Amino acid sequence: MRLGDLLELTRPANLALGVLTVPLGATMVLGADWTSAEAIVVGLHALSVASFMAAGNVMNDLKDVDVDRVAHPNRALPSGRVSPTAARRWAGCLWFASVLFLAASLPMLASWGQSVLIWTLAALLMVAYDHGPNLKSKGLVGNATISLLVGAVVVFGAAAAGAWVNPVALSAALVAALVNVAREVVKDVHDMEGDEGHRRTLPMAIGAERARMLAYVLALMGLVVLYLPYQWGPLAFHQLVVQTPAILLIITTNGPLWEGRDAVVIARYRQAMLAGLVGFLLSVLL
Repeated sequence: MRLGDLLELTRPANLALGVLTVPLGATMVLGADWTSAEAIVVGLHALSVASFMAAGNVMNDLKDVDVDRVAHPNRALPSGRVSPTAARRWAGCLWFASVLFLAASLPMLASWGQSVLIWTLAALLMVAYDHGPNLKSKGLVGNATISLLVGAVVVFGAAAAGAWVNPVALSAALVAALVNVAREVVKDVHDMEGDEGHRRTLPMAIGAERARMLAYVLALMGLVVLYLPYQWGPLAFHQLVVQTPAILLIITTNGPLWEGRDAVVIARYRQAMLAGLVGFLLSVLL
């Protein structure tokens, strides 16, 4: 077993997005005016998120090893490159690292309870998703659970800046969560064959076409939420132009969904989430 095999379990590309989302959330509160102490706190929160996400990804792969033998046989666990015992130990180390990074930041926070509460709730959701009550196997509820975790990263970044109840950060978090629910639903359509006999997903319950339709509606709901802080404040309405890439990425998924090109839609929703977050960032800074 190589270190690279263990790192593969953590899905480094996903971790990079999570790490970047924390300072994005903080910037929605602080703007461009950062102190060195704030930068250190945000950096420690970002490392805590990276370790948290890595642990969650390892747990997810442990849970899905039977499914992955069909859907993704070349992954580290189903291929035998990493043993389940080694993966569990690796997940434990990552959980410990996440707690350690968060604890290191707390003395520098005036309102450290915000960060601890968000981390604790996220950990409970993560355990509930992969283990008891195994929300991952409960269709749309599982999709919503993992998407709440995605949105929570933005709010966690805002908490690192001392104000998680920030209208821009909360809007960005909800947009990310809604678009990610849509993405998770389409992923379940894409993985229907591999999930058969292991999970009861939404597409299995209502059919692939209806699931794709629901995904598009959820993504459009994300656009409605994206619009609100520009219409009602605190952002200026003319700044909505910076969200054009995110808007176009979402509305143009109608065709690929109709044609059943699920992989295209999955990638496009991911790009839309990133574009939307960058759009909010630019709106705060400009």
